Amino acid sequence: MNTPPLAVEPLAIPEVKRLTPRVFGDARGFFLESFNAAVFAQAGLPTEWQQDNHSRSARGVLRGLHYQLHQPQGKLVRVTRGRVFDVAVDIRRSSPSFGRWVGAELSDTNQAMLWIPPGFAHGFLVLSDVADFCYKCTTLWDQPSDRSLRWDDPDIGIDWPLEGIGRPQLAAKDAAAPGLAGAELFE
Repeated sequence: MNTPPLAVEPLAIPEVKRLTPRVFGDARGFFLESFNAAVFAQAGLPTEWQQDNHSRSARGVLRGLHYQLHQPQGKLVRVTRGRVFDVAVDIRRSSPSFGRWVGAELSDTNQAMLWIPPGFAHGFLVLSDVADFCYKCTTLWDQPSDRSLRWDDPDIGIDWPLEGIGRPQLAAKDAAAPGLAGAELFE
């Protein structure tokens, strides 16, 4: 039986997908394909990327919830070191899942990735001592379009795994971000 090179699982909001690549491991380490244009095209996922990003963060850092209003980005996200809780929030007013969120743990152990389409705010909380977070974007970063949504907005109700962390460390722009009711969103 042939194992597919990439397992694609829709989450509770089906446009957000968990991707699990096939991992080949032995005593020397492992190998996996994090992107293959033909496999992604066959799965109905993007094959054109405009930007690759890599961030390193300490335990308790929460980055997000970020989005670009006028040049929305789709993101393929993964963790190459450590462990994070990754979240996508549907901020498309016309969507039946508007204001809902989905989350998944991504780590260097599970090797999972998330596809987060345009129209979603994205963020993550670092659960390990250090995490390296890598992501591909469908459009370039555009400072005038850059927006943040409040990470702890009760209207969204994200269940962040804060046990043992307490209050997360935030960037100033994320700490001052508006909630869903006061944010500029997609129609």
